[in-house]
Amino acid sequence: MKRMQASSHLQFENSQVIVTRWEFPPGSETGWHRHEHDYVIVPIIGGEMLLETEEGNREVILEAGVCYNREEGTEHNVINNGKSPFSFVEVEIKK
Repeated sequence: MKRMQASSHLQFENSQVIVTRWEFPPGSETGWHRHEHDYVIVPIIGGEMLLETEEGNREVILEAGVCYNREEGTEHNVINNGKSPFSFVEVEIKK
């Protein structure tokens, strides 16, 4: 199924971090990608997220202000499978 592309906006980068804001209208996705750094996600607007992974799919409820982290090498596709937009800030930690 072809989905709309979620949008990303680089907010800040230096030798230690990359900070990107992501916006997900309903039905949008990132597309499959691999993370090159450990990272922290900070939801700004909560919503319903579907994570497609090689191990299988899982649904996640994002709650505004409640962060989580993942390690370098994570591969997935992030999809907004809800009826409302959601948004988060991704902070990638350079080594």
